[in-house]
Amino acid sequence: MSAVLTTTTLQGRVAVVTGASSGIGEATAERLAALGAKVAVLARRKDELEALAERITAAGGTVLTLPTDVTSREEMAAAAEAVQRQFGTVDLVFANAGVQLISEIDALRVDDWQTQIDLNIKGVMNTIEVFVHSLEAAAAAGGPADLITTSSIAATRVLPKFSVYSATKAYVSHLTRLLRTELGAKGVRVATVEPGMVDTELPDHVTDPDASRLMADLLRDVDCLQPADVAETVAFVASVPTHVNLTEITVLPTAQAV
Repeated sequence: MSAVLTTTTLQGRVAVVTGASSGIGEATAERLAALGAKVAVLARRKDELEALAERITAAGGTVLTLPTDVTSREEMAAAAEAVQRQFGTVDLVFANAGVQLISEIDALRVDDWQTQIDLNIKGVMNTIEVFVHSLEAAAAAGGPADLITTSSIAATRVLPKFSVYSATKAYVSHLTRLLRTELGAKGVRVATVEPGMVDTELPDHVTDPDASRLMADLLRDVDCLQPADVAETVAFVASVPTHVNLTEITVLPTAQAV
């Protein structure tokens, strides 16, 4: 159970969470709904989204499931239209969808490179494309508006085997800084959360055997963060007063040294 950072209600807010079928996205969707937000959950895996929606609904929350591939501009545009029709103006976007496929660069796992670039970069850009005007409209109406991204400590650490993944997360972190120069003046808060080691299914997708063993060893040796820990951080970022922007938050397990 994650420590509660906020009990501030998010009643009346409309949130979108990408990568919501597991891990950080799943936990964040549940937490935002528990705090009163209407939540649209986006991911490719329909069954997992429906199971999540059942839990949110059973707990008294309001949820819209939208099986969506964030790398598709067309699917993202359709999802944004659906949220607008069902819930109205989106004022909280958690651009979380991502994948981690680490390997030595000379292994030339080019398909893995492309998958990470498509999901971690292109997916974030597609999310921004379809929701930025909604966020601006929410802020212009005098309410809170939040664009929160999931980056990683890999964005700033130099780690073997993480080259492409780290580069995609460095893109996300720096993009977030740059967007603040444009959107902050319009009342839209832009923030990124940079977690360390989190106990999610991401390591299960690693295709390089040596890298898989590396991740397994790290997860075994450190008392990792849980998705709910990061979810609570995201909820706190979204719940502070509108003139406050918690711009970059690094969240590490206490025992993680790098």
